[in-house]
Amino acid sequence: MSDNSSDSQRQAALDYHEFPKPGKLEIRATKPLSTGRDLSRAYSPGVAEACIEIKDDPANAARYTARSNLVAVVSNGSAVLGLGNIGALASKPVMEGKAVLFKKFADIDCFDIEVDETDPEKLADIVCALEPSFGAVNLEDIKAPDCFIVEKICRERMNIPVFHDDQHGTAIVVGAAATNALRVADKAFADIKIVSTGGGAAGIACLNMLVKLGVKRENIWLCDIHGLVYEGRTEDMNPQKAAFAQKSDLRTLDDVIEEADLFLGLSGPNVLKPAMVEKMAERPIIFALANPTPEIMPDAARKVAPDAIIATGRSDFPNQVNNVLCFPFIFRGALDVGATEINDAMKIACVEGIAELARETTSAEAAAAYKGEQLTFGADYLIPKPFDPRLVAIVSGAVAQAAMESGVATRPLRDLEAYKQKLNQSVFKSALLMRPVYEAARVASRRIVFAEGEDERVLRAAQAMLEETTEQPILIGRPDVVTARAERAGLKIRPGVDFDLVNPENDPRYRDYWQSYHKLMERRGITPDLARAIMRTNTTAIGAIMVHRGEADSLICGTFGEYRWHLNYVEQVLGGGTYRSDGALSLMILEDGPLFIADTHIRYAPTPEEIARSVVGAARHVRRFGLDPQIALCGQSQFGNSDCDSGIRLRAAMEILGREYRDFTYDGEMNIETALDPELRQRVFPSSKLNGPANALIFANADAASGVRNILKMRASGLEVGPILMGMGNRAHIVSPSITARGLLNMAAIAGTPVAHYS
Repeated sequence: MSDNSSDSQRQAALDYHEFPKPGKLEIRATKPLSTGRDLSRAYSPGVAEACIEIKDDPANAARYTARSNLVAVVSNGSAVLGLGNIGALASKPVMEGKAVLFKKFADIDCFDIEVDETDPEKLADIVCALEPSFGAVNLEDIKAPDCFIVEKICRERMNIPVFHDDQHGTAIVVGAAATNALRVADKAFADIKIVSTGGGAAGIACLNMLVKLGVKRENIWLCDIHGLVYEGRTEDMNPQKAAFAQKSDLRTLDDVIEEADLFLGLSGPNVLKPAMVEKMAERPIIFALANPTPEIMPDAARKVAPDAIIATGRSDFPNQVNNVLCFPFIFRGALDVGATEINDAMKIACVEGIAELARETTSAEAAAAYKGEQLTFGADYLIPKPFDPRLVAIVSGAVAQAAMESGVATRPLRDLEAYKQKLNQSVFKSALLMRPVYEAARVASRRIVFAEGEDERVLRAAQAMLEETTEQPILIGRPDVVTARAERAGLKIRPGVDFDLVNPENDPRYRDYWQSYHKLMERRGITPDLARAIMRTNTTAIGAIMVHRGEADSLICGTFGEYRWHLNYVEQVLGGGTYRSDGALSLMILEDGPLFIADTHIRYAPTPEEIARSVVGAARHVRRFGLDPQIALCGQSQFGNSDCDSGIRLRAAMEILGREYRDFTYDGEMNIETALDPELRQRVFPSSKLNGPANALIFANADAASGVRNILKMRASGLEVGPILMGMGNRAHIVSPSITARGLLNMAAIAGTPVAHYS
């Protein structure tokens, strides 16, 4: 790497920490503080009521304060990874970073606390004094053997979890990686020989974890900078090292490495030589975890052992052993059940949860975050990636269960599955709102055909449908392409086994399809030759014909291409009679709740009749999500104050809607702010029929609806479910090219329920 490149990266890192404001953390209020009344409740005199409740029963601190979701990250900076003893103040950026990871991955609030104290017993006294403030303590970057002393004292004196992540977090992730490495190598914990370098906190904790997982202590050979830890050695020894002392005349790493099944390195660069790897057992497992330079580089190890299974601490190689796979989720589970400690049962549950997740099909979100990497269980994928959103529910759920079963939970959960669902909802913003839709879809068991079956997002959605619903996916695509892309994505599904596949290049139903299409379109300019060509090349038309012929119940298309192009073929084949496109409805999931928007895609300037149909359709679909429709007709005009074109059409739509009874609440025409602000609406139009903020906005122009939708997506971090095609009897939905695999799964659930279910 050039000096200029290194300088540039260094400056970029410094800029990241300095701008737009110094540091990586800030404090935000979670309750309103905008009026004198708010202030009197937040502080004096109202705060006294909460204080009294906690004084009477300390458990009430979990009800009235943030303590049960608050972790202290404590360090004295005596052993910062890669930097050594840099002191408390210089360690602050690292501790801030740890706090950010807690928030990002498990929504746990943190204070980083850097303590200028090197005496381990005094440091322990300081940490113990913090117990009233926090639900748990994460000890970080404290040198060995001081870290053992601090943790021991704190665990004995404190009634909340105290967890030294450098020890136990590393040990848990190593345990998970070793579990799966042995599975790949077809070996067992009880049978393997382990050689380890590094007698520090992390190394000792890893060895203790491996013993708990079944490794025999006599099969562990620990080396440090002075060579083998053996019985009778006095140099640089402590009780933790002595527990692994061997009765042997051997003295060096080179002496003991022969026939080792697993090398565990937590020491320094280039400690393990290729010649040593040659001496190891068949299919050696090498965990070279020193950072930034491992004990041996993977390519050097594979030159002498091509079948070696290798993990490092680096993100640019497969199998990065990263504590972030563990600590956010073990604390999440511990906090949520009010655990008094993090015990062995909880640590092993964490190991098993992480290992199990790696053996599952990779999530679409993780695949998107690590685009281009092979995320299929095997020698190069032993542990999941940190951005796999399933970690929080699987690992935290396992930890919470273990805490309850081992008797350390002070607030046991009544329903573990409901807890896991809640954790998933915190990650998948659509999960809570989609629940009634998924429940209805499970009863219906409909057949959903995807027009773009070769798209990886579609393949992932199909895999998820088979795992999470009773719906039957049908994909349109070339068999060799679909199979190859499913394998490349690490998916288990295969055409003809797990789902039906329509091959546009060679399908036995081709003649039936083009003849059906020609019959529908022969008086609209479609010749037999053109019908044949369309049924060979146009997957949207093929899917629509399948629905028309009753071979599928609903079509999903639009992962590429322009919306109205797809709509043309959907309307050609599936329109007519009672079916007509009444608008595209997008559900935007925002921080303060859901908001439906229509018509975002279909009609540039809908007529009053078309607006009225959009309102009726929106009401029907809002109910699908278990919500009471509160629909506002939105435009520039407000309750008759303007005769602009949109105002005239909206007022005419209101007149049409008023001609018959409607079992939902609607009102208009009004501005967006009036629709969303009940106090403003009360001042402007006291007799409005809406109750509270509107949850559906129907616009008189597609430009306005589409613009609001896109602003909410791009600037308000809104998550879209949709677009939902209204008026076509749920027989087709056209998505947007930006849709994710999770979005396609949501659309499949919407398509998987007959509209009659909600009428």
